[in-house]
Amino acid sequence: MKRIQVLSVLALIALLLTQCRTTPEAPATPVSFYETEVFKAIQLEQYFADSKTFVDLLRDRPASELEALYLQQKGQPGFDLKAFVDAHFSAEPSQQQAFETDTSRTMHEHIGGMWEVLRRGPDMPNPLSSRIALPKPYVVPGGRFKEIYYWDSYFTMIGLVSDGREDLAVDMLDNFAYLIDTLGFIPNGTRDYYLTRSQPPFFSMMVDLLSEKDPAVAERFLPQIEKEYAYWMEGADGLQAGEATMRVISMGGDTLLNRYWDSGTTPRPESYAEDFHLASGLASEAEKQELYANLRAAAASGWDFSTRWYETEGEFASTQTTELAPVDLNALMHFMEMQLAEGYLRNGQQEKAEKLQDRALKRAAFIRNRMWDPQTEFFMDYDFTDGQLTGELTLAGVFPLYFGMASEGQATAVRDRLMADFLKPGGLLTTLRDSGQQWDAPNGWAPLQWMAVRGLQRFDFEQEAQQIMQQWLRLNRKVYGDTGKMMEKYNVADTTLLSGGGEYPTQDGFGWSNGVALGFRELLEGPQ
Repeated sequence: MKRIQVLSVLALIALLLTQCRTTPEAPATPVSFYETEVFKAIQLEQYFADSKTFVDLLRDRPASELEALYLQQKGQPGFDLKAFVDAHFSAEPSQQQAFETDTSRTMHEHIGGMWEVLRRGPDMPNPLSSRIALPKPYVVPGGRFKEIYYWDSYFTMIGLVSDGREDLAVDMLDNFAYLIDTLGFIPNGTRDYYLTRSQPPFFSMMVDLLSEKDPAVAERFLPQIEKEYAYWMEGADGLQAGEATMRVISMGGDTLLNRYWDSGTTPRPESYAEDFHLASGLASEAEKQELYANLRAAAASGWDFSTRWYETEGEFASTQTTELAPVDLNALMHFMEMQLAEGYLRNGQQEKAEKLQDRALKRAAFIRNRMWDPQTEFFMDYDFTDGQLTGELTLAGVFPLYFGMASEGQATAVRDRLMADFLKPGGLLTTLRDSGQQWDAPNGWAPLQWMAVRGLQRFDFEQEAQQIMQQWLRLNRKVYGDTGKMMEKYNVADTTLLSGGGEYPTQDGFGWSNGVALGFRELLEGPQ
């Protein structure tokens, strides 16, 4: 009897082994490094002053192997997490060229010399790096930002075109088209931890910028504009009035708006410890996930961070980005819709052109009528969850002027508010609140100076536009003279101080400050 049992067991084992040989195994799901225990442990220890430093390091093996190794070793006597980091992570080889500021050169000459210093690519794919490889050269912002960022790049390209470097600007546009074609959208930046969100959609603006030199550009990149629009409008069909999904909001009556949104509900990998500690005072996991989603959405806006997003004054943890229809985003979406409509008309697609034009007109009417505050006489964000304006005065309110959506009366009122409240010795404040956040007073940012100036010029407020440009450039030159650097942001209220606030120190380089400085010079002095 025992012999029969043994034979039966052996036969069963043989059958199982046969099945294992003949049935293919299901492919293992790749492990996201940012979901592993080892990643969380290292970021929460804050070995690096800047959380972004760690996520930009090269790994020596796949995430699943690092996790297994960590789980195996962490309970052993003498385990040292810092030694583990040193053993398995390393900095990417530096692409930074040796560069020393020549203070005998003017600021604009310095900027011209910086293009090659900030130039990167083409990239070689590396599965052990967080970098998303790009096929053509590009310009990075500088400092801690060693990859391209979406909306930064538009303002950098303004400078490239002004400086006669259209070749590099076209390469950057090709890279963004590549991202749309391969990923379906343009991520916040070219790192894999940014794949859950985009940034302010400036791709159609880039196309418009370069089509001024070569009209064929508009037709060439129409398919990518169409794909990006589909990304931003995903889920719009079937929405009821007041409902939102992902990046799109229905206001009823065929009026569609957009919001900033990120698909993640965990701390941002590049700011893991900061987000984790901010949420630690919340009672439930659901509240924490809601805060993480809103912090991520604020990062998608490019304004990370600002009191613009606060629900409760003075409380960072009340950030409510996903409940707002931002005025700047919706102005950009209006431009994209109009550009698509024009492209469809050129191609004889009348029905599609009329649909997009109708959406654009409805969106513009909403901005003009519902995002305008008659008390403060300024454009502002709209809280679609309670049907009212946020009451926050920010430079996002200049976008309707830039795109020509404001009435003459509204444009005049915005001009008056800018000159009375926002303009300081070094340029325009970002908001009127001094909170310690970097996208608030006393800081000024190059892209917002550009949008304000061009918006004022669109309504023929040339004297005011020139005053803003001159004061901004004066501050740029002063800081350059003092430091030999172009900065990411500037203290426009007290020009004797450098800017501050935010999650990291002020960076130098700097892509969009370089671009806007050259663009302003051309507006003031003509082509060089």
